[in-house]
Amino acid sequence: MDLWLIWLIIAAVLAVAEIFTLTAALGMLSAAALVTAGCAAVGLPLPFQFLVFTIVATVTVLFVRPIALRHVLQPQAARFGVDALVGRAAYVVSDVTGLGGRVRIDGEEWTARAYDETLVIPAGTTVDVIEISGATAIVYPRD
Repeated sequence: MDLWLIWLIIAAVLAVAEIFTLTAALGMLSAAALVTAGCAAVGLPLPFQFLVFTIVATVTVLFVRPIALRHVLQPQAARFGVDALVGRAAYVVSDVTGLGGRVRIDGEEWTARAYDETLVIPAGTTVDVIEISGATAIVYPRD
């Protein structure tokens, strides 16, 4: 069996293992094995193939992997759905207590409860949305 084919099989096995582990390290080793397979196909002797594999694996694991992980682990830039309403200002349409009330958030009317159950927030007050629980906005008055 040709050496380039062995390196290609190693690259495939490492790529499949990467799919199951999602560490990015095995993916980098797979890329190194793929580059080495290309060098073996050109006719590079076996000791130099190991050298190519070692150099490419070291460079990718030390320099490319941290960049890849930084992009994967980035926090989501924009919030969507009800998560986007948390932190927004709302206008109290009818008195809000710990049991209920109504607020207007971005033109939509929502049922609301006061974050502090002892508060009574009068109509016309501006409040902050603390969280969304189901279809109810939990609000707290602005200072």
